[in-house]
Amino acid sequence: MMKNNSFNIVLFEPEIPQNTGNIVRLCACTGSNLYLVGKLGFSLSDKYLKRAGLDYWENVNIQKYNTLEDLQNDFPQSNFYYLTTKSKNLYTNKEFKSGDFFVFGPETRGLDENLLKQNSNTAITIPMMEGQRSLNLSNSVAIVIYEAIRQNG
Repeated sequence: MMKNNSFNIVLFEPEIPQNTGNIVRLCACTGSNLYLVGKLGFSLSDKYLKRAGLDYWENVNIQKYNTLEDLQNDFPQSNFYYLTTKSKNLYTNKEFKSGDFFVFGPETRGLDENLLKQNSNTAITIPMMEGQRSLNLSNSVAIVIYEAIRQNG
C-alpha cells in the first residue's frame, strides 16, 4: 500500500477526453490532485471522459483554473515542473517532493516555448528514440508521477 504523497498533475488545455479520463483514474490510484487549466477541448460531461475515468471521479480532487498564472499564484511556495520534448533535462535527474506540480501541455502542441524558456531549469523531458514526436499524454503522466512516488517512498 502506498502512502499519500500529494503530488499535483496539471493538464494545460487538454484536448482528448480519453486521456484526461485515464489520468483521473491514475490520480485516484496514486492519491494525486488534478488541475485542469485553460480551455478544455471537451466537456467535463463527455461520455468518453467519464468512461475512461470509470467510477474514480469521486475519489479525486479535481480543480479547474482559467490560467496557469492563477494556479501558480495560489501555490507560490511549490515547485512547478514543465514536461516537454524540447528540454535536455531528464525527469530522472530531478529530486521531487510532496506538493510538487507537474504541468503537461495540450496533446497536439505541448507547452508554449516562451513558458519553457522562462522555466528552463524546471522544464523536464522523458527520453525517447530520436525522430519520435512524443509519448501519449496519459502514459507520460504515469511515468513521471510514479518516479516522484518512487523517490518519496
